[in-house]
Amino acid sequence: MGGPEQAIRIWQAGVAAVGGHAATSKVLRDIAKPDQILAVGKPAAAMARAALEHFGPRPTLVVTKDDHGRDLPEYVTVIEASHPIPDARSLRGGAALRKAVEAMEPGTHLLLLVSGGASSLAEDLVPGKSLSDLELLNKKLLAAGLDITAMNTERRKLSRIKGGGLLSHFRGGEVTVLAISDVPGDDLNVIGSGIGAIPDHCGFQAEARIVASNAHARAAAVQLAQTEGLPVLANEECLHNDYLKVAETLGARTRAMPHGVMIFGGEPTVVLPDDPGRGGRNQALALALAREISGSEGITVVVGGTDGTDGPTQAAGGIVDGTTWGDGAALALQRADSGHYLDRKGALLVTGPTGTNVMDLLVAIRH
Repeated sequence: MGGPEQAIRIWQAGVAAVGGHAATSKVLRDIAKPDQILAVGKPAAAMARAALEHFGPRPTLVVTKDDHGRDLPEYVTVIEASHPIPDARSLRGGAALRKAVEAMEPGTHLLLLVSGGASSLAEDLVPGKSLSDLELLNKKLLAAGLDITAMNTERRKLSRIKGGGLLSHFRGGEVTVLAISDVPGDDLNVIGSGIGAIPDHCGFQAEARIVASNAHARAAAVQLAQTEGLPVLANEECLHNDYLKVAETLGARTRAMPHGVMIFGGEPTVVLPDDPGRGGRNQALALALAREISGSEGITVVVGGTDGTDGPTQAAGGIVDGTTWGDGAALALQRADSGHYLDRKGALLVTGPTGTNVMDLLVAIRH
């Protein structure tokens, strides 16, 4: 039961508990039937599928990441776009969302399903700005090591649909926003750069709910750990810092931990070199933690993005222990090339798209 299999199982329990389909399904019985469904973000397809199963066929637009728009009825319009760097399809998705909102008639009800990733996947630029401006901004933000709140503040400056802009075009009677949070504090004004935010002084009825968050994922991971007889030594959202500082702090705690499990959530940041290698923030954190626990026995750490992807890679993160750190690891960390190193060591966490996105989840076990 022990070892990496148990750590992965606990990590997966946390992710499963905040799946877009399950999290959305739980609240739909309290919501009136919508005339239009719009879904945007990495888990958009899973959220939309839940709504269609509950309400039946109706006009639906889904804007999501490449290879995330599966298992939807043929009548659903799906636009897949690039993440984390937007592309021309992102502009098509943003324009389609705005036009769908503008086309709704008085008295109609819009169900807007919002989740993380929307900042890149859908955009409608302010006059005078181009796709090149958008790409350049996102590359600079991703390389600068900023947290998600700071990045989304800058993204909103170029947008006609972020920060409440999308719903400012609504002339119907009612909007219901259901959101899966990938930001600290679960602030609707920050999730997807505020693409689901309710504008000030709106002329329609509006309700917004957070249906899944990092806290929900951690609670489910805790529950499984306790069911399997592991003492839970920590349950905290504390990954919001530079990944090297996070690794140093958590490394010391992990080395000192007795038998049991620690569960952490959040979103570390990484300052990238000019020519980064392969990997994302979770792979970088996993390798940095491998250095901290090198030589320790009985410790396994799993860290990954709950959406199943980590930066521009197909891995969610890494699975490391006291034997992972070795020759070439320091250079890989320096070059932001943790993915290649972890791959060679058989230490990548690969899940495929999970249908959710609630920041990152870390599980550390000592047997």
